[in-house]
Amino acid sequence: MAAPGAESSSPRAPRETRQARMEALARLPVFFGLDGRRVLVAGGGEPAAWKVELLSAAGARVEVIAPAVCEDIWRLAGAPAHGAIAVHVRDWHADDIAGAALAIGDFEDAEAAARFSSAARAAGVPVNVIDRPALCDFTFGAIVNRSPLVVGISTDGAAPVFGQAVRAKIEALLPSGFRAWAQAAKTWRAAVTERGLSFHARRAFWERFAAKALAEPHRAPEEADRAALFAAIETQGSSPQGRSGVGGSVVLVGAGPGDPELLTLKAVRALQSADVVLYDDLVSGAILDFARREAKKMLVGKTGYGPSCKQDDINALMVDLAREGRRVVRLKGGEPMIFGRAGEEIAYCRAAGVPVEVVPGISSPQGAASRLVTSLTHRDHARRLQFVTAHARDGKLPADLDFKALSDKAATTVVYMPRRTLPDLVRNLLAAGIEPATPAIAIFSVTRPEEKVVVATVASLAEAVTRAVEAGADGPCLVLYGFALSEVAAQDLPQAAEAARG
Repeated sequence: MAAPGAESSSPRAPRETRQARMEALARLPVFFGLDGRRVLVAGGGEPAAWKVELLSAAGARVEVIAPAVCEDIWRLAGAPAHGAIAVHVRDWHADDIAGAALAIGDFEDAEAAARFSSAARAAGVPVNVIDRPALCDFTFGAIVNRSPLVVGISTDGAAPVFGQAVRAKIEALLPSGFRAWAQAAKTWRAAVTERGLSFHARRAFWERFAAKALAEPHRAPEEADRAALFAAIETQGSSPQGRSGVGGSVVLVGAGPGDPELLTLKAVRALQSADVVLYDDLVSGAILDFARREAKKMLVGKTGYGPSCKQDDINALMVDLAREGRRVVRLKGGEPMIFGRAGEEIAYCRAAGVPVEVVPGISSPQGAASRLVTSLTHRDHARRLQFVTAHARDGKLPADLDFKALSDKAATTVVYMPRRTLPDLVRNLLAAGIEPATPAIAIFSVTRPEEKVVVATVASLAEAVTRAVEAGADGPCLVLYGFALSEVAAQDLPQAAEAARG
């Protein structure tokens, strides 16, 4: 949530942030093109049979060489998955390895396994020896097959069962119909290239293609789908925005309260299609990781009391980038339509003729309710839910707050940005007649690992929050009060007790 108060006395300019460097990889995930290429499998036991089937499915010409061959391999040779399988009942020789795309070994004897690995490496052929990772140049991971869409999963041999569990999870998430959509993409790519579309138009085509595949995964795409996608791109290019040179767009995206797992699927798709991401201080690095690596990421941080980028600068930057034909994501903490200054940004885009849309996020009050495991409304205690900001343009408590309404016993009230003005807020509530014992909760950094919960009453809340801050509570703060929170206030919440004790 961007603070709606006055611009900071120490403004800062939007700045690009460097993409975090790739963390160390145990294995480099690569996909070999084996169609029609020869692959050697030395060994004929059951462990080798799965490798033979897998290699044949990838189109390889598989040569199995072993003094004894199991029945599964003979069956595969008689009815290969794709590539031909030849079986030679004899010992392997070094000459067999030369010219192979890959070499796979299946040996019970450690010395024989090491000899095979050394021979393959001497011949410059990547080698895998089953169940002997020290002798392998590459490994076989768990596979999700929606070919030509293929997902590979590796645990670097540390936990194959865990890898299989991850595979099962992904299997459940990827409909089998994706196979047909992936094949269509492969088939249609040449036609898209031949159209001579601009880079942004091609991306728009494939974004629409992906959205359609995700929306209708259980049917096969047809020629009519391709025609409709091309027509949509042509219509977009002949629109007033397209003719005026505004080929880009702006999407306001709610990043949620902090936990990256609370990001919506639509928000993830927006981030993955963005050319530029303009993000606030409250957006975590884990959420930024959902954006594609090629996207430019720019911090346009707005904080309630610290250095902030001017709103006018952010507005101008959004529009300028969109006019360059870029797809701009304005990434805001929480829900952008609640105290996020989204109205100003939407109005600026519309005035400039830039297409703008909104992807809602889970709000901080929703995140707080989930963490407290309580409802903010209650048939007996709260028939009204009200949101209010405690931070005006001048940084003080807003002068026009209706404290009688904010003291309503039949409401749950959520206060955004209360840190500096909380004592004034409490004094005004007590003066307006609120019950001093009304349950109140302050939550710092809701849904984040550093989250702190402070349980108090309205009368004691300001002092409790001060003690929590002195004890190290930090981050954006949200205050909730009302009798719907009675059960939470009565519970022994460990994190709340820790913060309240100071």
